[in-house]
Amino acid sequence: MPRRMTYTAEGTHQTLKNTAYESMVVSWLMQDGWQVFIPILDNGHQTDILISDGPNFHRIQVKTLEPGSEEHPITNRWQDSHVNVVVAFARNSNWGYVMPAFSEPKRALNSPGHIKFDQTKNDFLRAFHLLD
Repeated sequence: MPRRMTYTAEGTHQTLKNTAYESMVVSWLMQDGWQVFIPILDNGHQTDILISDGPNFHRIQVKTLEPGSEEHPITNRWQDSHVNVVVAFARNSNWGYVMPAFSEPKRALNSPGHIKFDQTKNDFLRAFHLLD
C-alpha cells in the first residue's frame, strides 16, 4: 500500500484539510443536481463555491473550526462580500452548521436560523434545503 513518507508543513496540512471540507460540499451539492463552480482565487470575494440551478447563483463560504461547544462564535470574514450561505464544519467532531450569511462581526454557531447537520451528505442536504 502507498504511504506518504514526506513531511507536510503545518500550514500546508491545514490548507489541505480545509480544502477537503470544501470538496465534500462540492460533491454533495453536485449529487443534489446543482451546477458547481470553484473560483480560481477567492481572495477579496470570500466565495469558496458558486452554485447555480440555471437562472440563480449563490455564493458559499466554507469555514472549518475547532469549537468547544455549539455556542462557539463564528467570526464574519465575508463582510462586504456577496456571500449568501456559510457552511461551518467542526474539525474536532462530526457535525456542522449551515446558515445564511450574517452582517454582524460574530455570531454563535447555534444562533436562530442556523441549521445543524451531521457530516453526511443526506443530513447536510436536509439542512441546506431548510435555509430561507
